[in-house]
Amino acid sequence: MTTFAELPSDLFLPEPTPRDVKYTVISVDDHLVEPPRMFEGRLPAALQDRAPKVIVTEAGHEVWEFEGERHFQVGQNAVAGRRPETVKIEPFRFDQMRPGCFDPDARVRDMDTGGIWASLNFPSMITGFCGRVYSQAKDRDLGFSVTQAWNDWMYEAWWGPHRERFIPLGITDLGDPERGAAEIRRNAARGFTSVSLPERPHRIGFPSIFDDHWEPIIRACADTETVISLHVGSSGMADFPAGCPPIQLGATLFGQLSLTACAEWLWSAWAAKYPDMKIAMSEGGIGWVAMLIDRLDNIVDRSGYGLDGVGGMRPADVLRRNFSFCTIDDPSTIDTRYTIGVDNIMVEVDYPHGDSTWPDTQSVIERYWGHLPVEELRKLTHENAAALYRHPLPPITVP
Repeated sequence: MTTFAELPSDLFLPEPTPRDVKYTVISVDDHLVEPPRMFEGRLPAALQDRAPKVIVTEAGHEVWEFEGERHFQVGQNAVAGRRPETVKIEPFRFDQMRPGCFDPDARVRDMDTGGIWASLNFPSMITGFCGRVYSQAKDRDLGFSVTQAWNDWMYEAWWGPHRERFIPLGITDLGDPERGAAEIRRNAARGFTSVSLPERPHRIGFPSIFDDHWEPIIRACADTETVISLHVGSSGMADFPAGCPPIQLGATLFGQLSLTACAEWLWSAWAAKYPDMKIAMSEGGIGWVAMLIDRLDNIVDRSGYGLDGVGGMRPADVLRRNFSFCTIDDPSTIDTRYTIGVDNIMVEVDYPHGDSTWPDTQSVIERYWGHLPVEELRKLTHENAAALYRHPLPPITVP
């Protein structure tokens, strides 16, 4: 295993010292980088040679190849600990990342350094955040075998050795809903508590969330208490005008992407049919949520048509019952928490992405949330996440 001491020193900041822990933190939005050999020995023998594999390009970049297509790890995707001036928008090599990006033991060490008790990890860009790359494979049986292999690796290699420290999140078959539902149930039976689905599936070639295509998958999630995690970018980014700076504009519009996806999932009425279904909006912040609630109340009380399609409940009440939201800090809008519901907000670290608070998550929380009542701080930093994902807490929690 590569250690930090063996990495190129000119790319990285000095190794951080462990931070003082003032808050028990469960981060509900982090990422892993799939390691090069994760699929070896995990597919049926007849398909193993066609599994995704890492190759080295003519330019010296390490990229994933699957069904003749290349999938890149790009700048901002795995930059924890990097000197900011070294980050470029280009494919990465594994020796340009901290081992904590792809090695679970190293990740736990980084979590200890940053004062993070537990972490939910989404797939990286080469999987499509929600497994869409494998669900859209030309050979659908191969794609499903890769999906199952990814989940088996999560179970055996990532979550298995560190069950208290990682929240197990899986992917599933998005194109075959019956097979996708069966995979959710298989994972739930062995302890998975969440599945990553696309925010707006119609944007990436699947039926819209208003289509009955999704019934078996959503029913499986409701039956097994599997939280549906909707990550920003899992259905692509915003439309970019010609000449715009795409990285800057795309990151600016994360909240807008989550707002649109959340409204569609709310009005799809799946929550009315399955009132125990739980949805977590990931990496979109909370600044837009109170605005959405105000608008939902407006169309009920002023326009009069907002009760249609959500089972006769006020749509804002459905939102508070079935949806949860996460935030890095939202210093200007944390005061809207009573409108959103203090029970519906969780914290994220977003390791190892470019906007992550690691290793200074503890001081960021203290700076922006330190004035909040202790009982609310406990909910936001760890109690809400532990309840939603049914995850254990340490014997002693703070504050």
